[in-house]
Amino acid sequence: MSTARVIRKYPNRRLYDTEDSRYITLSDVRNLVLGQVEFAVIDKKSGEDITRATLLQVISEQEQQDDAIMSRAFLSQVIRSYDSAMSGLLSDYLDQSLSLVVNHQQTRAPANKAGAEPGAATVVAAKTNLTPWKPLQHEPNRPPLSGAHAPDTMEPQQQLAPAQKKASQAGQASEPRRKANL
Repeated sequence: MSTARVIRKYPNRRLYDTEDSRYITLSDVRNLVLGQVEFAVIDKKSGEDITRATLLQVISEQEQQDDAIMSRAFLSQVIRSYDSAMSGLLSDYLDQSLSLVVNHQQTRAPANKAGAEPGAATVVAAKTNLTPWKPLQHEPNRPPLSGAHAPDTMEPQQQLAPAQKKASQAGQASEPRRKANL
């Protein structure tokens, strides 16, 4: 099992990747996170693990861009929760909620790979759902189904005739009652 990559933060606030032997930026740290690379940011002077603080800086940098996902109201509520007795509960809730969202995205990934079009996932789902029914479709070399499984071959007018007759009879039966109520 490999150990986490070490990134040192120097007093001049620069980050140094000890594995690549080069200075990196917060954007590089973000790319490590996106690449699911395990790492720890260590303060060079104190030896303290400052990974959380560095990740918060990455989030702050992202939130200053146009694609921010945290509203001002949300951020205000998070700040207020630090003084609350329920701060631990909120932390657990946010962790679990985000895990559920990520899990859902991963289970939907095969459908999402169908393409960039908005309806592509629906097309994939429809094809998947239709696959079991494929053998039941009429094929040119196979005789059509008969009996209870045969498709109704009556014309639409013929199909509606019994319902129209029933509705007509019901209307005539209620006519005498309406006259009696007048």
